Amino acid sequence: MIIAHDLGTTGNKASLHHEDGRLVASVTVGYPAHFATGGVAEQNPHDWWDAVVGATRALVAKSEIDPRSVTGLVVSGQMMGAVLLDAAGEPVRPAIIWADTRSAAQERELAAAIGEEHAYRVLGHRLNPTYSVEKVMWVRDNEPEAWARVRSFCVAKDYIVLRLTGRLATDRSDASGTNAYDQAAGAWSSDVLDAARLDRALFPEIVDSVTVVGALLPAAADALGLSGDVRVAMGGGDGPMAAVGSSVVAPEDGAYVCLGTSSWISFASAAPLHDPAMRTFTFDNVVPGSFVPTATMQAGGASVQWIAEALSADPRHPDTGALADAADAVDTDGLYFLPYLLGERSPLWNPDARGAFVGLGRHHTRAHLMRAVLEGVAFNLLTCIHAFRAAGAAIDRIDAVGGGAQSDVWLGLLADVWGVPVRRRSVVEEANSLGAAVTGAVAFGVADFAAARSLSEVTAEFVPDRARHAEYAKRHARFRAAYDSLEGWFGG
Repeated sequence: MIIAHDLGTTGNKASLHHEDGRLVASVTVGYPAHFATGGVAEQNPHDWWDAVVGATRALVAKSEIDPRSVTGLVVSGQMMGAVLLDAAGEPVRPAIIWADTRSAAQERELAAAIGEEHAYRVLGHRLNPTYSVEKVMWVRDNEPEAWARVRSFCVAKDYIVLRLTGRLATDRSDASGTNAYDQAAGAWSSDVLDAARLDRALFPEIVDSVTVVGALLPAAADALGLSGDVRVAMGGGDGPMAAVGSSVVAPEDGAYVCLGTSSWISFASAAPLHDPAMRTFTFDNVVPGSFVPTATMQAGGASVQWIAEALSADPRHPDTGALADAADAVDTDGLYFLPYLLGERSPLWNPDARGAFVGLGRHHTRAHLMRAVLEGVAFNLLTCIHAFRAAGAAIDRIDAVGGGAQSDVWLGLLADVWGVPVRRRSVVEEANSLGAAVTGAVAFGVADFAAARSLSEVTAEFVPDRARHAEYAKRHARFRAAYDSLEGWFGG
């Protein structure tokens, strides 16, 4: 059997799978994140490790299996962060995670040195403070005592693989989310590292996601309660892993949306997709030799979680009924929500953007507020769909995974706003873990990526209402105009 770990923003989901990828059971162990003014977003890497250990033991106990039946382990993880390690492989400071936007000055330094358009063509991504290399530069420029101890850099899942096997490496999917990886060369970009004034020795070796990195270290095996013979596959970033877990392993499989803390739309392609306006970006896929053009917004599910907490009498136990209340407001009656609580990546690329209710009136109720939040996320992702189409991608249906995909209200709304059928998959919250399990099965030689198509089925389809879609097209234009009107104010 294979255990997959998915290191998310709010917790680690461990799932147990048969060697062909079929899900047996899953367990989630949460951990905190620290958010503060000025764009701060950090986590303790030791919390990740503790969650991996705790979730593994809980999963084995819940499944009532013989631990010796587990022969493989694979990790998926949040992307675009920065874990800075000393000579012993210990973090010198908290990890800076994807949502952190403090490194605007470092992004401007890179842009001045190599040019934004040139960087986009080389990296497949815009230069932006949400990426890893800018975060590494920020630590160098602002925390000299910590920087003096830094000997290497990695991202979340790489740190766990290091703890498991003693080998420091990364895969192509996570490398492509650092702003330091040349997609055409398949290697760290000399242009970027020279412009960033960073030593190549800081960066880990790059291997395919399906590489078997090694076996568990004795200390790791003891901590997890597993055999030392367990092999560990490299794994990959959570975005490309979600594609596999959504049965999107080739261009003909169509597009999917992940409605998680951050939310994104993506699909598989044979080559990077370059948007003339640089609104979207492209990761290397965990499927060797392929790519996943992607548009990610910072606060998709996070916006819904925030409003649920804000409307709840007890923020520690947010009112999940608020989502159902949105069904009562089939029209927000002129209310709009800009879902930029953490700045924004696609399509705005503005770390200074902030959330806002626009058009709020005394007559608006909690149902209107919730509906406006759902619509705001849908409108932002519609702009991303337009960007894909402008670059030549055909998107005629979208499959949904992630926690938000459990909501009929939200999926029906997305179909009406986007004007294409939206389909719920049978595996939604475990899509990243399922993708990781399939990737591990490929690495261990017991399956191929096509197996993913049989492991997650379409369970519901939401067809757009054409009249409502036409109305939403008009409202989408007003949504865009609201941001345009406030853009200068956000940066003031």
